[in-house]
Amino acid sequence: MVINPSALGLDLPSGAMRVQPSLWYANDPAQHDTWARLLPAREACGMHPVLLVNEESRSLTWDKDLDVEHVSHPDDHDLEEVLISLWSSVQAEDADQGDADTIAPFTPEWPGLAPAGEPPAQADATAARVAAELLDAGRLKAARAGLIRVRRSADIPVALGRLGPCNHADTGLLSTVLRSWEDRFGIRVVALHFDRLDVSVAAPPRSMMEALAVAAEHHAFCPDNVRQGYDTIREYAERALLGKQHWTFRWD
Repeated sequence: MVINPSALGLDLPSGAMRVQPSLWYANDPAQHDTWARLLPAREACGMHPVLLVNEESRSLTWDKDLDVEHVSHPDDHDLEEVLISLWSSVQAEDADQGDADTIAPFTPEWPGLAPAGEPPAQADATAARVAAELLDAGRLKAARAGLIRVRRSADIPVALGRLGPCNHADTGLLSTVLRSWEDRFGIRVVALHFDRLDVSVAAPPRSMMEALAVAAEHHAFCPDNVRQGYDTIREYAERALLGKQHWTFRWD
């Protein structure tokens, strides 16, 4: 069933429903408080907020160029099996490129799941703040508000049929990992670009040991994060994850 949130009396900017994939999409660019204004739609009609960023240099829009028929669903996957498979694939690539030392202190064997962070009681408040900070800093240029009817924030990329990371992994596999991060670290999918994902993190790692464990999962999830900008996974853990309430991922 398609529900138009504009008909529910919510305080939303002007917008309209799109089809295939089904989403409500704002007409005008997002403002500082847009994500927070969208949040009541979750309780009112089960639609989760997200900021959708059009790439100005590409002829792609958020009501086209997506494919819900060609992404799997996270209900069909096991988290550990997904991460083991992704980790193994990345290790094979690192070995071929002579980058095996990048993952020290880890080995090519999957190190296991990172422990959960502190109870993420303020996940929505963290997401609203992170979204506002990204907008204010100009990091979400041309972003527009979107509402997607899903059970949880982690499923937004699948519901949209987003194919951005297809050169690395099926979107359904990545949403399987996002679901676990939602449970363990209080993440919310804040913004989607065609090749980038921004999430807020209510319970980030607070020690270097915790950050390293999370970094291993990130390397499996999006190896370009470490390969393009950091010499080692340890450097990535320290600079990009330790205490950070915003994680970003880009697939080339």
